Amino acid sequence: MARNVELLLQENVENLGIVGDVVRVKTGFARNYLLPMGVAVAPTPQRIAALEAERAQAVAELAEQRDRRRMIVDKLEGIALTMTRSCNDQGVLYGSVSQRDIADGLLELAQSMGDSIDPRHVRVPTSIRHIGTYDVPIQFDQELRVDIQVIVEPDQPLEEREEMEFDDDGELIEKPRPKPKAEQAEQAEAPAEEAASE
Repeated sequence: MARNVELLLQENVENLGIVGDVVRVKTGFARNYLLPMGVAVAPTPQRIAALEAERAQAVAELAEQRDRRRMIVDKLEGIALTMTRSCNDQGVLYGSVSQRDIADGLLELAQSMGDSIDPRHVRVPTSIRHIGTYDVPIQFDQELRVDIQVIVEPDQPLEEREEMEFDDDGELIEKPRPKPKAEQAEQAEAPAEEAASE
């Protein structure tokens, strides 16, 4: 069983603590990340006292950030984000809509409030791969959470798309291109006019 060690954080670490916090972590996390990166050190009374001013500043910054994020959550309430993507005639996307795409789509709103939305704040279990409407949670922390609607639309109407067919050798079967509707209407009128002139 892994032993826990006590360390003093010299920087803010998401989901762990802020500068000046004394935290208990697994030895592997301490040995492989916190200590080599200089993020944490062994706690001593002198080190704790030296970080008091930085800790007070970090607490104030966190409170300010929380207020900004609360305003973002209020603005996101009931919002619908529309994204246009290429897809086949069954509505399956050629690419996907990922957490990063959604975060980028919301970035302008967040930046207008002096903050950002990290892709980790977008809680979709897998990338979106079909046309449709999805409820996507945006969660900054346990209490700051809002569901937004993400609407993925095709870049062209689905019924206008042609399905490609391949022969047994994997070669594309060329189909005659359908005539535009205006051209079809002209051709339908032409025989009627010829019949009337006879």
